[in-house]
Amino acid sequence: MWVIAGVLLGLVVLASLLGFHAGPHVHALAGVLGVLAAAWLVLMAVEGRSLPVLWALLSADVVVSAGVGVLAWKGLTARGGTGPMHRLLTAEGAEGLAVGDLAPEGIVRVDGETWSAVSLNGFVPAGGRVQVIGAGKVRLEVWGEESLPGGDAPPHPQPSPPGVESERHPL
Repeated sequence: MWVIAGVLLGLVVLASLLGFHAGPHVHALAGVLGVLAAAWLVLMAVEGRSLPVLWALLSADVVVSAGVGVLAWKGLTARGGTGPMHRLLTAEGAEGLAVGDLAPEGIVRVDGETWSAVSLNGFVPAGGRVQVIGAGKVRLEVWGEESLPGGDAPPHPQPSPPGVESERHPL
């Protein structure tokens, strides 16, 4: 009987730890295993095996099972995320600033967070305003309000040789 109790309690602990990686469904499994382990420990107590270790194991099992049950309940009943990633992914059109030049890739700041981004409409100078068009896992697709066509940086004027006047053409 002690072997079965040990296996059940071990499975409760294992499923509890795995639930932090795999999600609330595994926490729910840990809660169910915890109820089974508690029932088994109570059965052992009814049969006269009331050693102090039995009561300690039963108490620990009830506490762990209740904890993972709450985690499972909260995880399974939560509606959508509330963190910054959820807010950003669901809010197409969020505005931000280019931290550095987007030529067409670079870094932007949106909703107080720094993101890797690619400009869909060409070069955006540092400090230029951008609007989020889409979001991947780690990169935003943005549209620059002050962009230049193409993906290259604006041409820098070449210095003229001494004594030669150069014509300046607007961009």
